[in-house]
Amino acid sequence: MADSPAKRAAWLRWQIKKHNYRYYNLNDPIISDSDYDELFRELQRIEVRHPELLTADSPTQTVGAPADQLFEPVTHQLPMLSLDNAQSEEEFRRFDKRVCETLECDVAEYSAEPKFDGLAITLIYQNGSLTTAATRGDGIEGENVTLNAHEISSIPQFLNAKKNPALLEVRGEIFMGRSDFEQLNKSIEQQQRKLFANPRNAAAGSLRNKDPKVVAERRLSFYCYGLGLCEGFTQPTSHTETLAKLKKLGLPVCPEVQAVRGFEGCIDFYNGLANKRTKLEYEIDGVVYKLNRIAEQGVLGMRSRAPRWAIAYKFPAHERTTKIIAVEFQVGRTGALTPVARLEPVTVGGAVVSNATLHNMDEIKRKDVRVGDTVFVRRAGDVIPQVVKVVKEKRPRNTKVIVPPNHCPICGGEVLLQEGESVIRCMETLTCEAQRREVIRHFVSRTAMDIEGLGEKLIDQLIDANLVKNVADIYKLKQQDVAELERMGEKSAQNVLAAIAQSCKPSLERFIYALGIREVGEVSARSLAKHFGSLEKLMVADQEALCAVGDIGAITAQWIYAFFHDDRNQAVISELTRNGVIPQPAQRVQLSDELAGQTYVITGTLTKSRDQIKQLLEQRGAKVSSSVSKKTTAVIVGKDPGSKYQTAKDLDVALLDEPQLYQKLGMEK
Repeated sequence: MADSPAKRAAWLRWQIKKHNYRYYNLNDPIISDSDYDELFRELQRIEVRHPELLTADSPTQTVGAPADQLFEPVTHQLPMLSLDNAQSEEEFRRFDKRVCETLECDVAEYSAEPKFDGLAITLIYQNGSLTTAATRGDGIEGENVTLNAHEISSIPQFLNAKKNPALLEVRGEIFMGRSDFEQLNKSIEQQQRKLFANPRNAAAGSLRNKDPKVVAERRLSFYCYGLGLCEGFTQPTSHTETLAKLKKLGLPVCPEVQAVRGFEGCIDFYNGLANKRTKLEYEIDGVVYKLNRIAEQGVLGMRSRAPRWAIAYKFPAHERTTKIIAVEFQVGRTGALTPVARLEPVTVGGAVVSNATLHNMDEIKRKDVRVGDTVFVRRAGDVIPQVVKVVKEKRPRNTKVIVPPNHCPICGGEVLLQEGESVIRCMETLTCEAQRREVIRHFVSRTAMDIEGLGEKLIDQLIDANLVKNVADIYKLKQQDVAELERMGEKSAQNVLAAIAQSCKPSLERFIYALGIREVGEVSARSLAKHFGSLEKLMVADQEALCAVGDIGAITAQWIYAFFHDDRNQAVISELTRNGVIPQPAQRVQLSDELAGQTYVITGTLTKSRDQIKQLLEQRGAKVSSSVSKKTTAVIVGKDPGSKYQTAKDLDVALLDEPQLYQKLGMEK
């Protein structure tokens, strides 16, 4: 049975945010641009059809990803927006038609510019001197990379004017040229380190390096494409004239930029740039069109994440044919077995491709892919290669049908193909080496066992030192073993072990959630804990008993049943118990419905944790949301509130401090 629109939208938002983080913060995307665009567009379609599902923090309303903590945060005084995409001539035609209808004209004039495959940056010049450089981040807050920007030769440190403006915020793109990228990867290969996948990743990783000397060595480049805030700077009437004026100030502007008129002019520019795309010194993945007249831009206006007066018309992905010589199954961090085609190496979009994803068994069957086939390979979005289709006319007689493994290729454990799904998964969640890091990170996280001090780096060290093979080993750690790890010591080790000991009596719902059972989130874990009351009863429940729990469906019940009836998982849970981890039976709290139908939002620091406040409200029938809307009953405000506080004031939503909340709940602080 298909997911409801609400469930599908929630899943899409989670997926998109995860991929945003990997793309913008880790510079390590795991899906192609085109796959990402499909997720994004599906979410947009759902939100258009079901406007009640639209949330303020939806990726369709925000930009990029939150800034990481590697650098000091910088708040953009004027948001750095994203761009809507057109994937076809018809989609671009609809954009042009909407622009002309809004402006009540027959032909619109645009500024046509290459869409660089790099990362956005803003440069702030005060009285002609570069004072701040920041990444886009989530569009509201980015990272301060000023020291690194000073090492990029194409970014001028001083503007070239007799009288410089008091403030000039210049926006543009950081990128790495093709030859510089090839030279960098050759150097990295000689050092036997992991190569950068493409120039965009190399540019992003270099700009966000903590050592400015590394930035200087990697020869990054910059082109400006627009303005932010300005004081003492008279902007011309058109965008192309603005860029020309910035060029006179010494700022680099792409020579390919030009003004074009109407739909036909845009298409001619697009085709011309596409034809010489591979000859350019830098990577591009499309064309950006902006209304050229600044006044007309004002008429079209903005949305929350993108201007209405601009669009990115993307190029199609490059394709080549090659042969599949073998298929292997890789195990991901969540236990998913992904078939990967080993190819006869072929150059696609400027890069040598020898592997391509086959996604899943459904995709293999749908395309009828076999070992020995000649196939079309596409570098979708110029990031991740994929097999597009089979050239059956060239199929030899000795091709081999691809058969999924019966056991995990990493741990040898059982695998399961859930009915209605296309992904095969390893069931040894708690013991599979491929899943180990992800499982442990989830297990110790704040909303699970909440073991303070056990962060990702320490977990990696413990695993690499062979001190922790599964979550039960956490509770066997010795102080001396931890103290001898890099950047630890006796005191730090003592603190970590104290936090581990403190987690030995978790609530049943936290423990269930910490196990990382597929499809079981915090809400489902709470429902299971309240329904069964003890871990022992949950572990022996059959699928029919599991389905009797309010929000547990047949598919989730199957995952829960399979998890608890797996011998290896049972062994780890038994070992946890022997090591002193005793989940506390769920307390039968007398719930009321006095706040039924009410929605609350929490912001700022309170004397009780947010989880405690959330539980108090939910016990009385209320819902706790992460975003403020006109339907919000009240916002609970603690010390140093965030943007939700101002949003609540703007929407005239009631505000409650902590004492007022406790008074409303009829309890003492």
